[in-house]
Amino acid sequence: MHLSHFLLGLSATLLVSCSGNKTAEQSVETDTPTNVDIKGRWYLENIVFSDSDYVRPADEVPGSRQYIVFDDSTYFINTNCNSISGYYTVTGDSITLSDGARTEMACDNMTTEDALVRILPTIATVYIENDSIARLDSRNPSQYILLRKCTPVVKCHAD
Repeated sequence: MHLSHFLLGLSATLLVSCSGNKTAEQSVETDTPTNVDIKGRWYLENIVFSDSDYVRPADEVPGSRQYIVFDDSTYFINTNCNSISGYYTVTGDSITLSDGARTEMACDNMTTEDALVRILPTIATVYIENDSIARLDSRNPSQYILLRKCTPVVKCHAD
């Protein structure tokens, strides 16, 4: 009789300690998300507000490579005319872009720049696919910026 109580108590102790470890491991995983690494130069491929309201920078100004560079905590955007820069933070897949400095020269085609000024304050999350495509999603589900990573295969400078 004592042996069965001992085995039952031992089983219960093992069960509790195993489930306790599992819970601790799960909380560590959810408490410390891996930050998305967005560092580098990314070409602006598409700025989408809806199915019928979007800007393709390469179509707006053919021959001009418009891009965004993410460094340690700063971003720099080069449009065909002006530039925008500021600070950013990434926590997990959440991204916050601060209001930054902006040059304000008048140019023939400011479509891309106007779209960026409109969407940047609403950007909330970032997703990277195959280290070569990034999608910056707005808080509005239909709005996003699609970026393509500058690589040795893709010419990195317009010059």
